[in-house]
Amino acid sequence: SIASADMDLNQLEAFLTAQTKKQGGITSDQAAVIAKFWKNHRTHIHESLINQSRWDNVLKNMNWRVDLKSQLRHIDQINAPVAIVEMELGKNGQ
Repeated sequence: SIASADMDLNQLEAFLTAQTKKQGGITSDQAAVIAKFWKNHRTHIHESLINQSRWDNVLKNMNWRVDLKSQLRHIDQINAPVAIVEMELGKNGQ
């Protein structure tokens, strides 16, 4: 819960206080250890969760344009916009 919410110190303190008051929850000593660990490793844990949730492929580049047709067999298709999208995918970190 702490890592997925990326809690700041105030949120962490409120969360751990609630956990110590809950029946079958954690002790105040355990809460102190968790708080110290989170303060020291918050950035690393957050980056690790982000890296684990990414797909292998990432969007490297994207180009797009909108074309208007000016000459066709059927008059009702003239000036009908057409979107063209080009996406370049690559492996994460490459």
